[in-house]
Amino acid sequence: MLIDLSHRITDGMITYPGLPAPVIGTHLSREAAEELYGPGITFHIGLLTLCTNTGTYIDVPFHRYADGHDLADLALEQVAGLPTVVLDRRGIETIEITPDELEGLAGHAVLVRTDHSQHFGTDRYFEAHPHLTAASAEALVAADVSCVGIDSLNIDGTKTGERPVHSILLRAGIPIVEHLTNLAALPGKGFEFTAVPPKIEATGTFTVRAFAAV
Repeated sequence: MLIDLSHRITDGMITYPGLPAPVIGTHLSREAAEELYGPGITFHIGLLTLCTNTGTYIDVPFHRYADGHDLADLALEQVAGLPTVVLDRRGIETIEITPDELEGLAGHAVLVRTDHSQHFGTDRYFEAHPHLTAASAEALVAADVSCVGIDSLNIDGTKTGERPVHSILLRAGIPIVEHLTNLAALPGKGFEFTAVPPKIEATGTFTVRAFAAV
């Protein structure tokens, strides 16, 4: 069974305060297509203006570091068909993950469930969002996990400009998937996680269709 873990992208939606909303438009309409191809022969070609941090998206090292690899050089082995565990941290704003919890999880995806995604699309989503500590990021690096995801606004706290979790994970080459949703539908372990972005050069973040195979 496949379980969708991504938010729907709609025209004008706000994912993160201050970032531009997507504009979903049309390059070739069905009416114009009939003029080109003949009566009853219609095609639609869309035109999309999209900030790379829209909806559910992945961060790779280039997002934080100029010398880090971009989306085009992201290894599929890090984000596709990964054995996965879900850590339940509902009701906690500042989240600690201990080394003991991560024992034996090398090569796994670790998804942090907060259920903050229920507020997506409202002002509440931007307030007091759950996030990890720097020590948690260090533990994830030491455990040699493949990627980390969270169903919240940001894996870091945003009260200051510091972003230690991004800095630690991305320097170690561990991609981050933010704005996940529907983690309540997942078991604690025993499934596979996939979140693959397009193969784009000189770009460090992009929207993904994240899903679980249970």
